[in-house]
Amino acid sequence: MKKILITGFEGFVGKNVTSYLQQNHNFSLILVEKNYFSEKNWEQDLKQLISETDIILHIGADSNTLNKNVDHMMFYNFYVSKKIFDAAEKYKKLVVYSSSAACEGVDGYPSNLYGWSKYLGELYGVKNNSRFIALRYFNIYGPGEEHKGAMSSVAYQAYQQNKFLLFPNNPRRDFVYIDDIVSATVHPIFNKINSGVYHVGSGKSETFERVLELLEIKYDYSNIDSIPNGYQFNTKADSKMFQKGWVPSYSLEDGIKKYKEYLN
Repeated sequence: MKKILITGFEGFVGKNVTSYLQQNHNFSLILVEKNYFSEKNWEQDLKQLISETDIILHIGADSNTLNKNVDHMMFYNFYVSKKIFDAAEKYKKLVVYSSSAACEGVDGYPSNLYGWSKYLGELYGVKNNSRFIALRYFNIYGPGEEHKGAMSSVAYQAYQQNKFLLFPNNPRRDFVYIDDIVSATVHPIFNKINSGVYHVGSGKSETFERVLELLEIKYDYSNIDSIPNGYQFNTKADSKMFQKGWVPSYSLEDGIKKYKEYLN
């Protein structure tokens, strides 16, 4: 029986990935919570865990894109990742790393602290690990994000408020339904995927207006001064950077329809 170590299993993506594997496959799952990395001797204990594991799904991270605490962000998103990657390489284990479209930034480089922390982790893994797959998730929405507050999708926040203020100038996003994120994350467990960086998205760029129209929710616009520095005005996954054998299953229309059924 394969042993799969999963970090971040309490979070949005981690919870959905863990649930999928528990319900559909007979694996031994080793679930590592965030508090694990504040325990005494965690680094040594982690090496032992990884030595007994077949695959690491490193999903856990500080995903608060507004967090400006450098020490906190770099500890969880880089230092912890580095320790996981080092141990994985020592024992020649496959790592699937949950990265982010924030690595793309505005001009091809990250434009905030969160993006840089994920980008540095990604660079380190690509350079130092022989079996390393980084998955740059684009804008995720779907069941399981209820705890994320201001970091939850516009779809969820708008549904809760029954109205929403959008940024002006028509920013666009590649909105990807959570089930597609799950299928892409577990894809390397069942398929031989070359080490490297991959995109996980719909491959289409849509407006926030379109999302709210599908949800049948009214919207208005905030002042242009409310747009944060380094804000990404357009994201779109490159289908040429999808993993071999993986394609998204949900259009925005299909994903929002399914999400509405869940929210209702």
